[in-house]
Amino acid sequence: MLRKTGVLMIGVAAAGAVLVPGIAAAADGPTPYVIGGHDATEDYSFMVSLQQGGRHFCGGSLISEDWVVTAAHCVQGAQPGQIRTRIGARQHASGGTETGVSRIIVHPDFTGKEPLGQDIALVRLDKPVTEQPIKIAEAVGDAGTATRILGWGEHCADQNCGAPEILQELDTKVRPAEDCRTIAAGKEICTGSDTPDAMGCYGDSGGPQIKGRPGEWELVGATSRDGDADPKCASGLGIWTDVTVYRDWIAERTSRTQTVA
Repeated sequence: MLRKTGVLMIGVAAAGAVLVPGIAAAADGPTPYVIGGHDATEDYSFMVSLQQGGRHFCGGSLISEDWVVTAAHCVQGAQPGQIRTRIGARQHASGGTETGVSRIIVHPDFTGKEPLGQDIALVRLDKPVTEQPIKIAEAVGDAGTATRILGWGEHCADQNCGAPEILQELDTKVRPAEDCRTIAAGKEICTGSDTPDAMGCYGDSGGPQIKGRPGEWELVGATSRDGDADPKCASGLGIWTDVTVYRDWIAERTSRTQTVA
C-alpha cells in the first residue's frame, strides 16, 4: 500500500474481501510487496502485518509490548475492531502472535492532501506480546546511510502478481532530500537502492525502514509513498516518514492513559 504521490492508494486485500472505511480497496490480490527484494534472511520480531478479514493490507513496527507504528494513510478512518495484527512472523498468513487492536491514533496534522507529510499513526494492541520490539533510532543519518526496508507488498513491476507468502527485504540507502519529489524535508526520508528496478510498493505501506545489523536493528522510517514522477513503484525512489522526528510525539501519546486520541 505504498501511497502514490497525491493519491491514497491504500488497501490491498484479496479479491472478494470487504474493506472497512479508511482502508480503500484495490482491484485484485494483496498488493504489498517489496519489488526487487528477496525472502527475509532472518526473523524480524518487530515486523507487523495489519490485517482485515484475514488479509494483509499494511505493515507496521512493534515499538513496545503493545504499541505499533504505521502509516496514517493505512488506518485513517478505521475503527479498532476492524483491524487485527500478526506480530513477528515471516509469513503474513501464519506464525507469530495474533492480536486485536484497542486504539488507533493518527497524527493530528495528517490530511492526505498536498502538502504531504505527517504520514504516521500509532496502533495499540489489545494485549501485550512477547516479541522483541524495535528501538527508534536517535536520527536517520546523512545521505548514503545504509538502510533496509521490509514488507509483504507488491513484488513485481507489473502489479497484481499476488502477495508473497514470505516477508521481503531490500537493502536501501538514504538519498538527499532534493532527489525526491514532493518530500516534506526534515520530516521524511528520500530512499533509493543500488538494486535496479527495486523499491517498496502497494501493501508495504506503514512497514519499517531500519538501519544497523542483525540483532541491533533500529527503526528510522515508516513506508509512505512513491518518491518520483514515474507511476511505477520500481522506478527507484520512495519516501518514508522519518519516525525519529516523531519520537517525542510517540512517547507522549503512548504514555497517556486517557482514550482521547
